[in-house]
Amino acid sequence: MADGDWIMHGCSRNDPACLHCPEDLVSLVEKTGFLPLFENQIPGFSVEEHTVPSDWWSDDISSDPWAWRQILAEDPRVAYGKFFDKKAGFVSREWFPAFANYRRDGYDYAGYYEDGKMNSRCKRILDVFALNDDAIGPELLSSDIRKRAALEKGFEGALTDLQMHTFLLMSHFRRRVNRQGDEYGWHVASLMTPESKWGYDVVNSLSETPEASWRRMIDQLRKFYPTADEKALQSVMGIRK
Repeated sequence: MADGDWIMHGCSRNDPACLHCPEDLVSLVEKTGFLPLFENQIPGFSVEEHTVPSDWWSDDISSDPWAWRQILAEDPRVAYGKFFDKKAGFVSREWFPAFANYRRDGYDYAGYYEDGKMNSRCKRILDVFALNDDAIGPELLSSDIRKRAALEKGFEGALTDLQMHTFLLMSHFRRRVNRQGDEYGWHVASLMTPESKWGYDVVNSLSETPEASWRRMIDQLRKFYPTADEKALQSVMGIRK
C-alpha cells in the first residue's frame, strides 16, 4: 500500500517464473508444497510475485489470479484457506498432513478441544461441521455457519483461527441465491473440513511428532527459499512455537 493505492509486486509476462494459468499455479504448489497468495516476509514465496500485476481483478478467469483461487478451491490436489499468518494461500495434498500435524500440535479435533486448546467459539463453529459415519461433513457458506453456530461476536476471528489450525478450509466459491432462485452479489466462500475433502485417514495419516513435521516442512521450503531466515519462516508457516 502506497499513498492509498494497492501496489502489486509481480513479474513480467515473459519471466520464466511467471504463472499464466491455474494449472501453472497447481504445479508450483505441488512443487513447493506451500504458497501464500500475497507477498510476505519471504521473497518470492507468493502467488503475487509469480504473476503479472495488471492481471489481478481483471475478471478474466483465464488470467486473473484472484479468479484462479475460486477454481482451485475445489481442486483435489490442493487446499486453499487462511493458512499463512491469517492470510490466504495454498497447501498441496501431499504436504497437508504434515502441515495439519504441526498446526494441530499432533491432535485431532476431539483431543484438541478436550485438552483446552480450542476456545468455545471455535468449538461451536466446528460442531456445525460434525462428521458422519463416513467421516464426511457439510460444505457451508460462512453466513450459514454463523446462523447454525448462533454466533455473532468473534465469529470472523474464530473462523480464521480454525483455518490457521487446519480444521477448516475454503472449498468452493459461489454467489448467494435469493428467494426467487436468482444469484446476486459477490462470490463468497463455502468451507468444509479437510477430512471431508480428502478423508480422515489422509489428513491424519502421520505418526511423526509435530516437531518432525515442522522440520520436514522447513527443509522443504529451504530447497526453494534458501535465504529465508528462521524468524520469517516461523512468522509465515508456524503458530505453535
